[in-house]
Amino acid sequence: MSNMKRGPELLYLIQFALVFSLAACTMENPPDMIIINGKILTVDEQFTIAEALAISEDRIIAVGSNGDIRKLADRHCKIIDAAGKTVIPGIIDAHLHPEMASLSEIEETIPDVHSISELLDWIRSQTTTKQEGEWIIFPKMFFTRLIDLRQPRLSELDSVAPSHPVFLDGSYGGMINTAAMQVSGINKKTVHKGILKDNKTGKLSGFIRASAFNLLQLPPQRALTPQYREDALLAMLKRYNRYGITSLCSGAGDFESFAMYRDLGDEGKLTMRICQNIILRLNTVDKASMLVDTINAFNFVTGDGNEWARIAAVKVFLDGGILTGTAYLREPWGDKARSIFDVRDPNYRGVVNYSPEELLAIVTAANENNWKFTAHSTGGGGVDLLLDVYEEVDKMKSIKDKRFSIIHGNFFTDRAIERMSELGVYADMQPAWFYKDADAMKKILGEKRIESFHPYRSMMDAGVVVNGGSDHMVKWDADASINPYNPFLAMWTIITRTTERNTVIMPSEAITREEALRMYTINNAYASFEESIKGSIEPGKLADLVMLSDDFLDCPVDQIRDIQSELTMVGGKIVYASDGD
Repeated sequence: MSNMKRGPELLYLIQFALVFSLAACTMENPPDMIIINGKILTVDEQFTIAEALAISEDRIIAVGSNGDIRKLADRHCKIIDAAGKTVIPGIIDAHLHPEMASLSEIEETIPDVHSISELLDWIRSQTTTKQEGEWIIFPKMFFTRLIDLRQPRLSELDSVAPSHPVFLDGSYGGMINTAAMQVSGINKKTVHKGILKDNKTGKLSGFIRASAFNLLQLPPQRALTPQYREDALLAMLKRYNRYGITSLCSGAGDFESFAMYRDLGDEGKLTMRICQNIILRLNTVDKASMLVDTINAFNFVTGDGNEWARIAAVKVFLDGGILTGTAYLREPWGDKARSIFDVRDPNYRGVVNYSPEELLAIVTAANENNWKFTAHSTGGGGVDLLLDVYEEVDKMKSIKDKRFSIIHGNFFTDRAIERMSELGVYADMQPAWFYKDADAMKKILGEKRIESFHPYRSMMDAGVVVNGGSDHMVKWDADASINPYNPFLAMWTIITRTTERNTVIMPSEAITREEALRMYTINNAYASFEESIKGSIEPGKLADLVMLSDDFLDCPVDQIRDIQSELTMVGGKIVYASDGD
């Protein structure tokens, strides 16, 4: 992250001094464990590659050659022979939703569908297992990820489920069938901007915006005990451990969820270090002033907590989503988008939840109270609005050391990137979105606008710190989730610029393997002000490590996506081993 350059002589002297001083004191406190014969990618400032390391309790105490590290061990020390395997710092996922994900398949598996035909087949199968009148709900159903690139028609849903209400929930928009309308009392007389009608006939189309979701008479959620929720959450964290993830930022929570994680850490139950974003919720009356008052009354601030659970940023939702045509763009969505998303206004740019004045008041309050600020902003118009506000706030009190960020963003022009670099604004990116959505965005928005979609190379060249996350929300499978959380799949896609449909889009924006690994380790540690304790393999840092199945730097490039963790360690304790030990 840093642009500071240290001479090799100074680095050598610092490393020598660390190893010398540690070696001198380890006669009294020898390491508990050493790892030898590895290809250890330290991800330090020089991206040093070492052979071995030593761990005492939960910390790395030395990194160096096999010979130097062996000298530190006594007969009680555990020795792990890496046998040439690559060892990397523990992977950090900068943005995901473990609480939601952990409960997403407790009742039934969410299908991995890629076409209208597969979706209709699944709905049809549900009618054979559910009683008549029972809801069929598909959570996080984004139809732009279907090869058909369209919503299913109302007639299609009715044909496969005439007696079962169906809801395809796309977060910021969705689709319902006639049975769902009948159950919910929605008819042609219903007046609501979120209930869309056919342009020609005026009949209900089945399209529904998020603003109308509260009209749906959905079944009550299953009652779950606190213990059940805790067990499900800890199981989800274990799934992340299998892919080398040792820390994460929970993207949308509150102080209660922070307290939950803090207590789990105190009880020794966590296998993952947690940073918790704090969401500011909209209110329909005086929303901006009320949110300002809320921030001023907070008893916590960014950085509070400990090495297991820590407060991250305060966050708002600035716009909608690219997959439902509600992201706030720089220009109108265009003819193609209007036909796909059933948008009628030719000047429609998407949804924005705050005026510039409201956003300025909120961000100013966050900055004055020493909070890191971030916002869900999925469109380029949202990016520009947020940067406008950041610039105004910076004039009153510098934000350059606060590590403000933009979550998602997706579309970054050269000017936006330049402004981010000048302000020290981080890019909280999700490569899974490029993998899953670049093909659809290219078809919807065209060749020109896709040039600014996930421009990793341009951002890094400009000095913007890019963070890597998944935005994992539902499904448990690492590769088939609605937003896959496999970090090696993510790194592969931004190294090769290859999508799920095996197309290469804007190859000039590809980054190196080293840069991709930095995104998921030290860059993410910087985002949470934790670069002094994790994100690289250096003496004094937490012993959060991963031993890989393949050589990350030198394996064939298409093999990167299939790399697995053979051993994941958090604080010197093994939390996952492929051999089960």
